[in-house]
Amino acid sequence: MSFENAKKQLLNKPIKLAKFLKFSSPKKRDFGRNATPCRRCGKTEGVINKYGLRYCRQCFREEAIKLGFNKYG
Repeated sequence: MSFENAKKQLLNKPIKLAKFLKFSSPKKRDFGRNATPCRRCGKTEGVINKYGLRYCRQCFREEAIKLGFNKYG
């Protein structure tokens, strides 16, 4: 169960919600794989940060022509 789904279930229980938010909230990442999600789909795996793109490899393949990249070979 994701953090957001669990949070929705606890909205009517304020005491349990406060405890859940204190101990179970996801950590803010400053570096590493989960620090930069894809700007299009939100995935954190296979993200291309070069040139400030921040697209995962699947989204980059779909958007490359619009961004001005040409395929050679």
